[in-house]
Amino acid sequence: MGFGAAIKSCFSKYVTFSGRARRSEFWWFVLFNVVCGIIARILDWIAGTSFHMPTPDGGTASMGYGYIYTVYLLAVILPGLAVTVRRLHDRDRSGWWYWLVLIPLVGAIWLLVWFCLRGTRGDNRFGPDPLSSSRV
Repeated sequence: MGFGAAIKSCFSKYVTFSGRARRSEFWWFVLFNVVCGIIARILDWIAGTSFHMPTPDGGTASMGYGYIYTVYLLAVILPGLAVTVRRLHDRDRSGWWYWLVLIPLVGAIWLLVWFCLRGTRGDNRFGPDPLSSSRV
């Protein structure tokens, strides 16, 4: 699955938490979010819409993001969570395993390893293998 197809798939399955997602679909969407997030932060900086917080010396400091980034984040939070759950399903894990992210450092590393590993071969309890169905 290429970049465009992965982004299209994630947005067409905006809140679809069932089924399975290939590694390529997940990682292309992660790359898309990183690039678009950086662009949104730059646009906030250029437009002067960054949020500011008070500093101890009485001035203000930019928080690095603002209205544009916030709107972008709200637009992609559900499809990002959905593709993450579908990626866990591809490893034959429940989406509830995403809560591992709350364990400092270890949870994030554990999830990263699962996201990098190939999904289960053949059908599993969450659906057919997305790799085998694409070769037909």
